[in-house]
Amino acid sequence: MIKIISYNVNGIRAAISKGLLDWIQEENPDVICLQEIKANENQIPTEEITSAGYPYQYYFSAQKAGYSGVAILCKEQPNNVVYGTGIDYMDFEGRNIRVDFDTFSVMSLYLPSASNIDRLDFKYQYMDDFLDYINQLKKDIPNLIICGDYNICHQAIDIHDPIRNAKVSGFLPEERAWVSKFIDHGFIDSFRMFNQEPHQYSWWTYRANARNNNKGWRIDYNMVSDNMKERILNASILPEAKHSDHCPIAVEIKA
Repeated sequence: MIKIISYNVNGIRAAISKGLLDWIQEENPDVICLQEIKANENQIPTEEITSAGYPYQYYFSAQKAGYSGVAILCKEQPNNVVYGTGIDYMDFEGRNIRVDFDTFSVMSLYLPSASNIDRLDFKYQYMDDFLDYINQLKKDIPNLIICGDYNICHQAIDIHDPIRNAKVSGFLPEERAWVSKFIDHGFIDSFRMFNQEPHQYSWWTYRANARNNNKGWRIDYNMVSDNMKERILNASILPEAKHSDHCPIAVEIKA
């Protein structure tokens, strides 16, 4: 069994200071996808991460300091590592990294948010170009798991207040339709294979005691190529981990 965890840590150094590495050792995943690391590799305690059991560490940081950035930590060495997508405006912001193993590949993705309305057109452009990129990639990498912060709630069940958030970025009709289209192009929302319950969230604003009241959004996904469906053993959200405003999500597949 292969266990993969995805976690938007909202600053890897801050998360480590809150006990992230002890938690990782307890969970013991084979592959960890991180988003929003907000650091360059030379600012990260890589030796501590190696001591925690992850000697193979790959970081793709944004050009802007203290912003965005993704990483993948592995117990075993992958066959290949790909930094970015080759699409310059995406890669400047450090939003994609992929590792290839013998029978599957894992990508850590951090889709843009559009909390600032000026970024909404940028987000839509990214979404369209990313889907085109993935459609091409799947021709060569058919067994693909895309883990990360998609910054979109797909359905009303994925957000605590779908009525009042209907015109908020992250739950706009165009964004939700894109997730549907992404799935229709050959992916499985692995969590919903196993759990159809409401009130299952992966992000909570720091405001208004939202996390304690579970007023959250499910914006983090482990999307798995649909040809791997028979290999998906389990998928879950891990809300007890509190090193970030997000919580981790997990998927387990047959080796």
